[in-house]
Amino acid sequence: MSESIRLRAIRKQFSGKTILHDVDLDIAAGSVTVILGPSGSGKSTLLRCINHLEKLDAGTVHVGEALIGYRQKGQHLVELPEPMIARQRQKIGMVFQQFNLFPHRTVLQNVMDAPQRILNESATVVKARALGLLEQVGLEHRIDAWPRELSGGQQQRVAIARALAMRPEVMLFDEPTSALDPELVGEVLQVMKNLAQSGMTMVVVTHEIGFAREVADNIVFMDQGKIVETGGSHQLLDHPQHPRLREFLASVL
Repeated sequence: MSESIRLRAIRKQFSGKTILHDVDLDIAAGSVTVILGPSGSGKSTLLRCINHLEKLDAGTVHVGEALIGYRQKGQHLVELPEPMIARQRQKIGMVFQQFNLFPHRTVLQNVMDAPQRILNESATVVKARALGLLEQVGLEHRIDAWPRELSGGQQQRVAIARALAMRPEVMLFDEPTSALDPELVGEVLQVMKNLAQSGMTMVVVTHEIGFAREVADNIVFMDQGKIVETGGSHQLLDHPQHPRLREFLASVL
C-alpha cells in the first residue's frame, strides 16, 4: 500500500543558517515526485526531514495520517520516543548516495537482515520475499555474492531491494546515482522506473533530467531552501516560468 506525504511550513536550520524556509508540499499516494535544484538548495535536507533523520525546527510531516516524529499535545508538538520513531521509519524506505551494504554479509543476507531483525519475520517468509525482490532488480544470479564482488550499480540495486524488503509505504531516493560511474547509472534508473510503474509513492532527489522527464508525475524545483516552481514534468522542463529554473536547466541540459 502506498501513502501520501504532506509537508507543512517545514523549517530547518543548521548553526543558525536557515536551510529550509517554511516549505509546503503535497505528494499524492502512488505518485513520483522528482526534486531538482542546485547543490545547497535544501533538497536532501527536505528528504531527510520526511523520515525524521533531521529534526524539524518548525512545521509538520504526515505520511498518510501519521504525524512523523511527533505527537500533538494541546497546542504543542512533543517529539516521540526513539523506538516509536523507528517504527514509523519502517514504512519509509530510503536509498542513499552510498550503498551502505554490510560487507560481511552476502547479497541475500543483506536483503533479509532488517525484516528478520526488526520485524521478527520468519526466515522462510523473508527469504521468499528477498529472492523475489532480487529478481525484480535483476540480481537473482548474485544472491551469494559479497558486496565487494559487485559493481556500484549492482550494489545500489541491492540497496533498493533491501529497502523494499521492509514493505514501505513510500520510498525516498537521495541522489541514488551520483556515486556511480556514468555507464552504471542506467541500470539503477531502470529499476526505479519499474518501481514507479508498480504504484509506489516515490520522492527522488536527482540531477537525471531524462529520468525526471520520463517518470515523474510532478517536479519540484528548489533554490536557497525554498520551492521556487512545481508542475508536471513536461510543463516544468519545457516551459519553465521562473528565471532561476530557466537558468538551472540551461546549465544541466
